[in-house]
Amino acid sequence: MRAAPRAASAWRSDATAAVVRARPVPPSSPTLKRARVQPLRRRAQFEAVLASPPMVQTAHFALHGRLWSADDAAWRATFGAPGPWLGVVVPRRWARRAVTRNAIKRQVRAVAALHPPPAGAWVVRLKRAWPTSEFPSATSAPLRRAVRAELLQLLAQRLPQRLTAHRAQEPAC
Repeated sequence: MRAAPRAASAWRSDATAAVVRARPVPPSSPTLKRARVQPLRRRAQFEAVLASPPMVQTAHFALHGRLWSADDAAWRATFGAPGPWLGVVVPRRWARRAVTRNAIKRQVRAVAALHPPPAGAWVVRLKRAWPTSEFPSATSAPLRRAVRAELLQLLAQRLPQRLTAHRAQEPAC
C-alpha cells in the first residue's frame, strides 16, 4: 500500500527560528529606548501595593504605588530585586470584553516601557468603564488613542509631579 505524501509543515524549523531571533536591532528601534519593567505576578505583590491609597488618579485610571525600600525585610521578600515593578488590574466589571481588557493592558505596558516609573512597585487600576456610546468597538483606534493619552497623563505628567511634591515635603536628615 502506498502512503500519501506528507504535506510541508507550516511551522518554522529550528534553523529558521534561530535566524529570525538573530536579526540585529536597528539603532532607531524604539526597543532600545525602553527600560525593563518587571511584571507583578503573585497575589501577595498585588496586595502589598493595593493596600495603599492611590498616589495619582485620572478619570479612568488609578495608580497605586510604593517606592523601593531596601531596609524593609518584608518588602525584599515580596519583591526581591530593586527596580520598577508594574502590575495592571482591568476588572471585567469595567471592561466587559476580553479584547478590550487585553488592549488596555498592552497600552499600559507600552506607556510604562516608554516612561518607566521609579524603582518601586506600581499597579495601574482601571476604575471606570469607557463609554460604549463613544467607543462601540472593543479595539477601535479612537479608544486606543484615548487610553494612551490618559495613561501618558498618569505616568508621564502626574506621577513625576506627585513624587516631586512628596520629596519636597520629606524632612531632611
